[in-house]
Amino acid sequence: MYELSVQREFNASHAIVMQGELEESHRHDWRVVLFVKGESLDQDGLVCDFHAVECALDAVIAPFVDGDFNVTPPFDLINPSAELIAEHIAQAVQVKLVNLAQVDRVTITEAPGCQATYFLPMA
Repeated sequence: MYELSVQREFNASHAIVMQGELEESHRHDWRVVLFVKGESLDQDGLVCDFHAVECALDAVIAPFVDGDFNVTPPFDLINPSAELIAEHIAQAVQVKLVNLAQVDRVTITEAPGCQATYFLPMA
């Protein structure tokens, strides 16, 4: 089994609902680490081209960069918790990489020492 990862950082705000209360909107420097895996390598000795993974991740996070999760789909309708953001990114990137690689997980850091990881179920 092989694993690749790519990382991106961006700034965005959010306000989550906790115990029925909406907190004040605040900004974070978010860090996203996307992991893809493969059981075998292609004829070039690759699980997947890093550039394809980077492009897919960049496209998925682009609507959030320097923005506000709370007004950006799908988080205009669901709570923009780190857990749900990680899930959204993992699922959306997998759609873009469907014939190229299997997303294993996404870890998102909203503040130093505060991470959430979503593991994508095997297809």
